[in-house]
Order: sequence, then structure tokens, then C-alpha cells
Amino acid sequence: MKAVQLMDWKGTLELRDIPDPTPGAGQVLLKMTAAGLCHSDVAVMNGLGKDLGMQLPMTLGHECVGTVIDAGEGARNLVRMGENVMVYGPWGCGRCEMCAEGYENYCYNATRLNITPPGLGHDGGAAEYMLVDRGRYCIPIGDLDPVTAAPLTDAGLTPYHALQHSRAKLTANSVAVVFGAGGLGHVAIQLIKHLTPATVIALDTSAAALELARQVGADFVFNSDQDAVKAVKDITKGQGADVVFDFVGVQPSVDLGAQMCKVRGDWNIVGIGGGVAKVGFGVVPYECQVFSPYWGTRRDLYEVVALAQRGYIKIHTTPWSLEDGVEAYQNLITGKVLGRAVLVPGMPSKAAREAEQKANKAAAAQAKAGK
Repeated sequence: MKAVQLMDWKGTLELRDIPDPTPGAGQVLLKMTAAGLCHSDVAVMNGLGKDLGMQLPMTLGHECVGTVIDAGEGARNLVRMGENVMVYGPWGCGRCEMCAEGYENYCYNATRLNITPPGLGHDGGAAEYMLVDRGRYCIPIGDLDPVTAAPLTDAGLTPYHALQHSRAKLTANSVAVVFGAGGLGHVAIQLIKHLTPATVIALDTSAAALELARQVGADFVFNSDQDAVKAVKDITKGQGADVVFDFVGVQPSVDLGAQMCKVRGDWNIVGIGGGVAKVGFGVVPYECQVFSPYWGTRRDLYEVVALAQRGYIKIHTTPWSLEDGVEAYQNLITGKVLGRAVLVPGMPSKAAREAEQKANKAAAAQAKAGK
């Protein structure tokens, strides 16, 4: 099968032919229909993967949707052949207290047992086929479009989980600030506007991203710089935002976020851009709570799917063929992706589409000449 793999810690990506996987006991085999690209992949390429001891080569892709085509012993009664499913990514041991409470994303034993998410530690879904470790991680998507469903597994799940943490503070008179109107941020805006009556202020350095934020419901949009601090304070009558969601996590956004929270506000640092928050008496407002949420629970993901099925979440996506996956990742790295790029196995490559267009033009010209 074909797969987009990370080859070394210099960030070398290749479309390779590798053996088709076979499901073992408890595993499920998917024929992939879509795989979303995420900035977490870029963080892995930039050294996070090496720091975490990931082994290469590794197939990327942790936002995965596919069709069940086979299952090993112990999984056949949990899934249906031909079922369209998405893959819950933060796998856990299933036995610790966190897993027992449904928080497999915070599994106590995952590191010790080397349990890693697909595409973030072992082979993921940027391929023609993918192995899922347990049937419980296969979440039915019904008739959702695989291309828009794939990003729900992270770009939908992660902001939903962060929002649930702070939802009680987002009342009719409250303000939420969203840093980054990209893959996660533009979904977060939709979730906040649908699930709460709060006013949403979106911040980004990209004009295109700010326009997307407007389209999905942000009440105010500003460039993410020092002037935004004054804008937030003006809108909140000097108090600051009730909740700040930082889906970027670079040092500049973290530094700005610290200046925007109000007394007893929530500060959710979700992005993994390497920024470090300075927290202490007098450094942040009194009783400001700082969170660093990671992905979400399986229950969260079922709820995200339900919201998408009812039309409350619309993810801006750009489909790419699997054959053009390396180029798609380069676009992500260089900041050319608005919303989410999604790899679609079976979609004709750019070269094939251009060849078909050329052939059609030639045929049309020949037919015209024949008249």
C-alpha cells in the first residue's frame, strides 16, 4: 500500500510503498477514506517526535476516517464490516483510574506501556489502510462526509473538550477570546457560539484566517498583537476576557493571553507551539485558572459527531490526493493551509487531473477541427 511517512528528524517526508497491514487479536483494519493534516504533525517533524522517542519511519496522520474491512479475534463483534468510522486517537490502557473514568486521553500508563496515538508514535492513517488497536476506538460517523469528518477527531474534539472545561463561565455577559482561527480555532468559534451565549473575539496574524473567523460567527476579529490587548479590555470595560483559548501556543500568543484574562478567568493553552506561561502571585489575575487540555474523551467525540450530523459544525477543508500528500504537508508547514488539509486515498493526483484536463482540451480541439 502507499503511505506518507516521516523518514528522519530532518523532516524528510516520502510517499512509500509498504506492506499491507493485517489485523491481529482485538485489532480492526480500515480502508482509509480521509486523513486530516495537523500542526501536531509539524511539531513531531520539528523535534517533538525525537524528544518523545518515536521510531522512524512512521506513517503520519492522526485524524482518521475509514471503512471497516477486517477485524481480528475479539474485535469482530464490536464493529460491522463496511461500517464507516472515525478513529479516536488518544489510546489508553483501559485499566487505570483515568481510563475507568473515561479519560483515556490522560491515561496514567500510556507512557510506561508505550501506548501512542496513531501517527504520533506509531503508523497512522495517511495511507491506503490502517490498523486500529481496539474496536472501541472506531466511532461510527453515519452519513457524514469523510473529508469533513476526519478533522473532527482532533480539530473538533480538542476545542470541544477545552470548552467543556470552561463552559460554566461562558454566560450571556461573558467574553471568550480565541487565539488562532485555523484548524482548531475556527471550530472552537462555532462551538462557543452554538453552545453558549458568550461574545467571541478571534485573534490571528492571517487576514484570511480572520475572514474565516468572521464567516463562522466571531463577533469581533483583531490582529494578534499588543493592540489586541487594548481591544479586548475596551470590549470588556477593562475587566478582560472570562475565558481565553489559545490554539497557537507560541510564546507571543501566550504572553498576550496572560494580559487578557480577567480575575477568576480561565486560560486554556491548547496549542503546542512551545510557549511557556509565567504563573505566580501578581503575574496573572487573582484566581486565574490555567489549563493545558489534551485532546478529549470518547464521549466528547460522540457528542462532536452528533453536533456535526445536526449541521452545527462545518469544517473548512481542502482535499488532497494521497499521492500529493508530501506537497500538502509542505503547504501546512509554510502556512498555506486555511482550515484543514485532508488526504483522500483514491482521489486522482494533481498530475493525473492535469493530464486529464489536457486530454479533454485536445479532444475538444480535435472535435472542433473535424467540424
